[in-house]
Amino acid sequence: MWKSALSLSYVVQRLVFPLFVGLAIGLMVLSRVEHPAVSTVRAQAVDVLAPVIEIASRPMAALDAGIAEVDHFFDVYEENERLRLENERLLHWQTEARQLEAENADFRGLLSTVAEPRNAFVTARIIGLSSGSFVRTALINAGSADGVDVGQAVVTSYGMLGRIIEVGTRSSRILLLTDLNSRVPVALESSRDPAIVAGDNSNVLSLMFVADSSEIVAGDRLVTSGEGAMLPPGIPVGVVTGLEDGVWHVTPFVDPAVIEHVRVLDYALPGLLPSTREAGATGELW
Repeated sequence: MWKSALSLSYVVQRLVFPLFVGLAIGLMVLSRVEHPAVSTVRAQAVDVLAPVIEIASRPMAALDAGIAEVDHFFDVYEENERLRLENERLLHWQTEARQLEAENADFRGLLSTVAEPRNAFVTARIIGLSSGSFVRTALINAGSADGVDVGQAVVTSYGMLGRIIEVGTRSSRILLLTDLNSRVPVALESSRDPAIVAGDNSNVLSLMFVADSSEIVAGDRLVTSGEGAMLPPGIPVGVVTGLEDGVWHVTPFVDPAVIEHVRVLDYALPGLLPSTREAGATGELW
């Protein structure tokens, strides 16, 4: 009995494929015939097969839609990456434009000025971040072999991240602006009034040693002043966010938690401070 069933199944399998081939050829022939009876039969056949074709096409339609969604996802990812890079470039040029605007206001009444030294830099990657209650530092994969030295400023396209405090041959440690021991001389970008920003191991900075004549309002931008010739002037530091207990609070432009690559600036005034070895490309950054 089971042998007969197997033989019948085998015969059916052998006949199904030629049957469908013959049906396809027949439909192709009928599609070329314009006789009314043939048109009627063709229309009825299409009516019968249409639901089957629709059901059979649904998986392919779903697959096409899925492929389109994947393509759209990659297109959105590429567009987002392009916009992110473009935004970084625009932020860089915005910072440079702000600095040039402030410098032009100072230089209008001057006949001549001494050119600033060039900034050399080395690009490094952050490989460790310590943001506990007692210390705020970061570790980068560049050291003395790459031209990194103690005291150099560490910046991103958004502004200053901190200063180098410890250097090894292939790694260095950054003291972040928010660390309790961090003190950076700054100036109000609009008025050039000097001050000091200090960290307190929180996510905001405190503005210290502000002149009584300084007119500070929330939203004022702070940049490095260059006092002491240890840091390049004009590097964006943060924005004044409010006054609490007589102390102005500043939010840094750079969030260390979302930064991966940084630039370590090699900056020194010729004849005044020992010049460090040039590291990487040379040119103006800000």
